Amino acid sequence: MSDLTRRQALKAGAAGAVLLPFQWTEAARAGSLAPPEVRAVNDLALWYDRSAGSDWLRALPIGNGRLGAMVFGNTDTERLQLNEDTVWAGGPHDYSNPRGAANLAEIRRRVFANQWSQAQDLINQTMLGSPGGQLAYQPVGDLRITLPGASGISGYQRWLDLTTATTVVTYVANNVRYRREVIASAPDQVIAMRLTAETPNSISFSASFTSPQRVTASSPDSSTIAVDGRSGDQRGIAGTVRFLALAKAIATGGTTTSSGGTLRVSNANSVTLLISVGTSYVDYRNVNGDYQGIARGRLSSAQGTPYDTLLARHVADYQRLFGRTTVDLGRTSAADQPTDVRISQHNSVNDPQFSALLFQYGRYLLISSSRPGTQPANLQGIWNEQMAPPWDSKYTINANLPMNYWPVNTTNLAECQEPVFKMINDLTVTGTRTAQVQYGARGWVTHHNTDGWRGSSVVDGALWGMWQTGGAWLSTLIWDQYRFTGDVGFLRSNYPAMKGAAQFFLDTLVEEPTLKSLVTNPSNSPELAHHANVSVCAGPTMDMQILRDLFDGCARASEVLGVDADFRGQVVAARNRLAPMKVGSRGNIQEWLYDWVETEPGHRHISHLYGLHPSNQITKRGTPQLFSAARRTLELRGDAGTGWSLAWKINYWARMEEGARAHKLIRDLVTPARLAPNVFDLHPPFQIDGNFGATSGIAEMLLHSHNNELHLLPALPAAWPTGRVTGLRGRGGYTVGAAWSTSRITELSLTADRSGTARVRSRMFTGTYEIRDETSSTVIQPAKPETDLIEFPVQAGHTYRATAR
Repeated sequence: MSDLTRRQALKAGAAGAVLLPFQWTEAARAGSLAPPEVRAVNDLALWYDRSAGSDWLRALPIGNGRLGAMVFGNTDTERLQLNEDTVWAGGPHDYSNPRGAANLAEIRRRVFANQWSQAQDLINQTMLGSPGGQLAYQPVGDLRITLPGASGISGYQRWLDLTTATTVVTYVANNVRYRREVIASAPDQVIAMRLTAETPNSISFSASFTSPQRVTASSPDSSTIAVDGRSGDQRGIAGTVRFLALAKAIATGGTTTSSGGTLRVSNANSVTLLISVGTSYVDYRNVNGDYQGIARGRLSSAQGTPYDTLLARHVADYQRLFGRTTVDLGRTSAADQPTDVRISQHNSVNDPQFSALLFQYGRYLLISSSRPGTQPANLQGIWNEQMAPPWDSKYTINANLPMNYWPVNTTNLAECQEPVFKMINDLTVTGTRTAQVQYGARGWVTHHNTDGWRGSSVVDGALWGMWQTGGAWLSTLIWDQYRFTGDVGFLRSNYPAMKGAAQFFLDTLVEEPTLKSLVTNPSNSPELAHHANVSVCAGPTMDMQILRDLFDGCARASEVLGVDADFRGQVVAARNRLAPMKVGSRGNIQEWLYDWVETEPGHRHISHLYGLHPSNQITKRGTPQLFSAARRTLELRGDAGTGWSLAWKINYWARMEEGARAHKLIRDLVTPARLAPNVFDLHPPFQIDGNFGATSGIAEMLLHSHNNELHLLPALPAAWPTGRVTGLRGRGGYTVGAAWSTSRITELSLTADRSGTARVRSRMFTGTYEIRDETSSTVIQPAKPETDLIEFPVQAGHTYRATAR
């Protein structure tokens, strides 16, 4: 798969069946019991009774947002496969194609004349970026730790504790019990491995770096090894990101030496191995950072700190985020099997706890790959071993990058989205040039992909890349973040990006000759041909839905900030002229302006239901006709799909308030075809958006807040008859929890960030209940506009609890 291009992959088949990298299965272990450490954290751990060997998709991921490692847990040669989030092929580059603007009128003419192939050809000739593809996210390399030959290995176990972000490997060899822990510390910006043994003087190993990059290995001192390298060349652009990786052994007892890039420890009682990486990447324009000073400084700071202190700081920092949200869906004996067995047998057993594990694993991965000050999580988070990974492990904006961040607010991790807003700010610069030279327009634009150099032009060919609304979709995240947080300072800082995205479309929307609506032209409905081999069209439904959200968000933000009254009037006027959603002849939401039948009925993208999720333009109670048409659309498309497509469908069916169908999609996802043994989502190949999308979908099954109300347990499946959730977040500034038994809600709670009126929907309110302000110890008498909906005033900081009687 390493040389698989996006175009080749997508031609290979919509469902991805021909792309399966392997088939795997695991048999249940007789008498298996989860390790005590796993049971002690309520089974919130991935655990195994075998090492990963050489299989990357069995290794366990750790990360601090910037640094990532895959930990294999081997007993002969341990491997830590290392990534740093700014190691990208090539260097600062402007992809814009100045031939675009001069040909735009002719391209539009051809589209409106239904000459789609000719329009697509002209786009490929004049609108593609220079080069026509972007650049890849790449690995640093490996730290390989060679352990002495062992005999009689027994009692092997390894796990990844999601509650502490710690991996552990333990086993008996030569009658000695060994243990290794690995963490990726955000406070100290190092990866730390702790090696211990129950018998003194038992720890010996050698360690060295290897890398597919151009590197020089060395031994800076008697306890340290180093590798100094440069990122790879790609598409004719020279690699310019310099990096230095350091590994230092701090041993108790025994001897430690280092020479020629090899570190040797002999007969130690315990060892802390610290790994530091620095790069020269400052931002998308500047690769002249002091990478050596960064790597050495972080190592120097950490090496004077005892491991127990490093671990305590790491755990406290991580739990400050992870611990905000809990979910308990019940436990069965299925959880006593290793994680890979649980995936393999999931569809033949009752294992509700696996849904809780999947939910929290997505949160773990998000915290581990996206922190304030880092790059956003890319197509593989921060975990990638290949120089030319599938789809370059970039940021695909027409589904995957937004999906990565769907759970960020709902599951109480708002800070983790900060890298996306920094990326948007970067794209306002590169996208302004693309808007000028390719469209002759104000504002800024980004198409269906970007990379570490913030490419914003059309790439990968017109069939996939001629999609204008990537920057617009990203800009809608700004308003949604404000809806959750109410942070006016954040909105003020990011409003210019929203405004610039809208200005581009105010300049480029054109009137459709027959319908007289304003539409994008040229564009596409992501990655799906509407006639043979052509996707280019005008005004696809998804574009119109995204622009409604963008224009609405701009108008409302300008009101909140008290600015831009004239601009507000312009976006409202444009919004009102956008082509409306339509119900087609099959009772479905039309994907295009016209009632065309898709060329691939089971296509992985269902882009025209953006209005159902993540947007709120299609709702059960607000737009019942469109809601019914959305359901028909889902039925027509079917449940099959790639991993990330299944994850999006979980969200769709949750919004449909059909818990059984949403749960069925979870079961479709939890199979060896769609989850790797380490629970990485498989397109296939590995794409992390499916993990994040699954977490979002489970959150949506438990709480809706998109329709100006909090709806508790809107899509609770019978498979989760008893459970409890705390710490979910709702728009409007609410932290929400609920408990249920025999599929009936027994308790709900909400804490308000700000004063106002809460609207809460629950089946609880169709019976007898009491609601109390716990902060002031007063009983609330709410209004009841519908049989299952109540309204009552709330005060900032107060907690309100309703209980069934």
